[in-house]
Amino acid sequence: MTLFEALREDHQTQRTLLELLVKTEGDSEGREELFRKVKAELQYHAAAEERALYVPMMEYDLTQEKARHSVAEHHEIDELIETLEETRFSSPGWLAQARNLQELVSHHLDEEEQEVFQLAGRALDDDHKQQLAETYRNTMAEQRG
Repeated sequence: MTLFEALREDHQTQRTLLELLVKTEGDSEGREELFRKVKAELQYHAAAEERALYVPMMEYDLTQEKARHSVAEHHEIDELIETLEETRFSSPGWLAQARNLQELVSHHLDEEEQEVFQLAGRALDDDHKQQLAETYRNTMAEQRG
């Protein structure tokens, strides 16, 4: 499995979890459990992706700016997760923030899949991409383990 296939697979997991999260209601066990899963997935993925994709992309002029932009979006996502953690699950504002998170993550994932991967594909050679796929998978396994 290539780096980009591995990333896309995890993107799909994130999209599914977020879809489920915005359908939850009030201060329920389901909402809390899903939120914990979403938070973990997003944080693990961002850390592994930065290590396996964005740090290497910063070495090339072609991809440096796009990599910085994507890392900045990871920070925005983290801030929104913090806001959700500080908001009561039963609060009406919670769901609005969860929808904001879903929108921000969807935008970020679409941009990665439609722009970032293509740029990275041009900048990185095949051997490097294989090594980075391994780095990504190992980092994800360590964090999930």
